[in-house]
Amino acid sequence: MASLENVLKNNVNLAEYGPGLVAVFVGGTSGIGEVTARALVRDTVSPRVYLIGRNEKQASKIIEELRQVNPKGEISFVYCDAARLKSVDEACKSIQEKEDKVNLLFMTAGILTTKGPDETDEGLDKKLSLHYYSRMRFLTNLMPQLTKAGTTADGSSTIPAQPGLYRNLSRVVSVLEAGGEAPLILDDLSLKKNYSLRNCAKHAITMTSLSMEHLAPVYPSTSFVHAYPGVVKTGLMRDFGAITRTAMSALFVLARPWMVPLDESGERHLYAATSPRFPPRASKDVEDAAPGSDGSKGSGAYLLHWDGSDNGNRKPLQELRKNDTGKLVWQHTMGVFESICGKTTA
Repeated sequence: MASLENVLKNNVNLAEYGPGLVAVFVGGTSGIGEVTARALVRDTVSPRVYLIGRNEKQASKIIEELRQVNPKGEISFVYCDAARLKSVDEACKSIQEKEDKVNLLFMTAGILTTKGPDETDEGLDKKLSLHYYSRMRFLTNLMPQLTKAGTTADGSSTIPAQPGLYRNLSRVVSVLEAGGEAPLILDDLSLKKNYSLRNCAKHAITMTSLSMEHLAPVYPSTSFVHAYPGVVKTGLMRDFGAITRTAMSALFVLARPWMVPLDESGERHLYAATSPRFPPRASKDVEDAAPGSDGSKGSGAYLLHWDGSDNGNRKPLQELRKNDTGKLVWQHTMGVFESICGKTTA
């Protein structure tokens, strides 16, 4: 567990990264994405931040406030209907036209719903797309920029510029539900025949953890974090009807003693996004590294609880590893991308 004191100590020292840190927040116009972006802009020197979302009016308000917090920061809004992979491609292209490196890809876009399945015009369930496919699409599209951020000028893997500080920060964070991994329906990963809200959640969670574990050795200069935020009151209930919203609000009242305040959640997620406790696989400085998803220190892929502690559900992951399911999941993911967007590489 990372104490809040240590979290804040890490965050206040982020200015030591120097100017020009580039961060992309998918879902950065509300909830955990927004408060984490606010914390990053506050604590870094002249960052370049991209808020990805659909609500330009809300984004404009946030950007104006962030410019007052850090006048040297460059904050931009990029429109994206993140449930659609082709819209993800357009958003990534817009970023790539301006940036040759990205230090942080932070993804929270998602929905709470009682409906399903609800397919987009691309043939994917909206919830499963938002929680898994579109996030992996952002990741694969921006991997060249993430890789460049994580390597030195001579092309070697990132090394500490000084103890505990990585100048070449390169990290992907997907906020979902690490620790909720479960067996998969391997012959129906997209849930065309076996859809339920529970299966959707299990598949998004487990495929995220397996994909990150699969990618860590492929991209050893980038670290991958799947985080569980705990119970945090955000705007995800906005798509519910009035009766459901009222019922959920009552549940939040009952859960208040166990809830993580939204601002604290932002601080803790900024810690997950920047702390040297979660180094890339190529790092040799693993003495103080957290255990990775496979249990080994500094593996490059991490499953985190809301407080920064290890939160992997080891038993189902161990069973899935026996059959190299991570590779199978990633091949499936790339196949979905190719069927919708054409040939791609990752």
